[in-house]
Amino acid sequence: MNKNSLKTARRSRRRIGIRKRISGTSVKPRLSVYKSLNHMYAQIINDLDGTTIVAASTAAKGATKTGNSAAAAKVGESLAEKAKAKGITEVVFDRGGFKFHGRIKALADAARKAGLKF
Repeated sequence: MNKNSLKTARRSRRRIGIRKRISGTSVKPRLSVYKSLNHMYAQIINDLDGTTIVAASTAAKGATKTGNSAAAAKVGESLAEKAKAKGITEVVFDRGGFKFHGRIKALADAARKAGLKF
């Protein structure tokens, strides 16, 4: 097994373990984060209905320099603003098996600063 597939398998196991413990409701939905090499994606999800309430990403039009912490922070801010507009103030944070470090942490801190509680 090569290094990249081993990393992917480990992340997948961590993700499954996290999802066993975390679930989003209509009162307190789940903030799910995914990072690829070039982009950051974040969604606020109601798992009981299986619906995405709010989403934001760096893949939107006009985004430049998308693979860094500053871009991730912008995603967190925009997600929090959209969530406030929908009346959501509290969420459960799902880091998706990634370390709470770097871009994931920048997104979470920006969302907290913009008014989301988790």
